[in-house]
Amino acid sequence: MDNAASPTPVDLGADAVRALIDHAILKPELTRADVDAQLDEAAAYRVFSVCVRPSDVAHAVERLTGTGVGVGTVIGFPHGTTTTAAKVAESLQALADGAFELDMVQNIGAAKSGDWDRVESDVRAVVDAAGDTVVKVILETAFLTDDEIVAASRAAQRAGAAFVKTSTGFAGGGATTEHIRLMRETVGPDTGVKASGGVRGLDTLLEMVAAGADRIGTSASARILDELAHRAETGESSALGDDTSSY
Repeated sequence: MDNAASPTPVDLGADAVRALIDHAILKPELTRADVDAQLDEAAAYRVFSVCVRPSDVAHAVERLTGTGVGVGTVIGFPHGTTTTAAKVAESLQALADGAFELDMVQNIGAAKSGDWDRVESDVRAVVDAAGDTVVKVILETAFLTDDEIVAASRAAQRAGAAFVKTSTGFAGGGATTEHIRLMRETVGPDTGVKASGGVRGLDTLLEMVAAGADRIGTSASARILDELAHRAETGESSALGDDTSSY
């Protein structure tokens, strides 16, 4: 992939951008009314999917039935410190509730310890429990060295994960183009790479895609798609600007 320059809005039209977005609805303080408002926004903007808290999966599936928006959830979130058995149980409950994708947090402490067998077995257990369901492994790249990002990406790939993902959005650091590029170079073309954490504007999304991301986690879907529409209408290079806050 050519990483020399970001795609332009002409290169990625609205449908292509929508197809990249997992709309994040994960903040712990969200009320049911807050969640419903975000679900309705995701449906109105026709994003690919929402990523909701485990306790919201069944409700989200019911509310989004017929909209074409998928419902994913998180496992071992946000720290990855639950046991493998707990992650498996959480995964099975999410699948029973109707989740179509699972974003699991790797065992970060095991990764920092260089215990890659433990990292891999933790991921493999969730992948096996998930069957044909897509599993994305959140590395939490803000905590890892480049060598650890490479090793964690390889462990997730060996375990059968469909995607590697940068961040939970709750660790004080999110996706960077450097980390996305490194992850893409490591896993090659057959494993997905998801950028998440701090992707809150169109320019940032395009930079992540140029670096190798093929899925984007963001709570700023409306902002991004409104900016794309504004640029298409006016030809302006920037409508709303980006910021660097988390999910």
